Amino acid sequence: MELKQAKAEALKILRKAGIVLTPEEKKKFAAVDFGLGRIKEIGLEMLVYVNTPRYCAKELVLLPRQTCPEHLHPKIDESNPGKQETFRCRWGTVYLYVPGPPTPKINASIPKGKEQYFTVRHEVILRPGQQYTLPPQTLHWFQAGPRGAVVSEFSSMSIDSKDIFTDPEIQEWRKKAPVIDEVQTIA
Repeated sequence: MELKQAKAEALKILRKAGIVLTPEEKKKFAAVDFGLGRIKEIGLEMLVYVNTPRYCAKELVLLPRQTCPEHLHPKIDESNPGKQETFRCRWGTVYLYVPGPPTPKINASIPKGKEQYFTVRHEVILRPGQQYTLPPQTLHWFQAGPRGAVVSEFSSMSIDSKDIFTDPEIQEWRKKAPVIDEVQTIA
């Protein structure tokens, strides 16, 4: 599945969830395959509503069983300990994995050939109306259930280009990928 098709499928999921985007927001809506070329399996579709030095709001869409790979938001400098984020499930089911006692039988299907890069296995299941807050510098990954999912993300400033992924292939791609941070200043 190509990025354009993934974007179209994600926009359909947003409509099912009753989330309305303006024409301008639809133009800014993006699909990311993390440089792996496996977007149906490993990827994410998103819209950044606002991203300022004080706060950020995004809409994240996952296609059925699509996985956002394991990563963390590192400390940036002495004044920025890294991104803290709250995920609020709006539609579908999200399997979120964080540090903690490993869940014996997780609901996610770990992408083949990438098993060693999904190290945290404590499962948190989010259904519509449920949310979870991740502190800065916390390894995490997540996957949609069989119908896909929509997650609203509320966080401190997002600097996606600084994210650290456990998969070295993604880390290598990050070095060459275009910067997608959309930090806006407060007028």
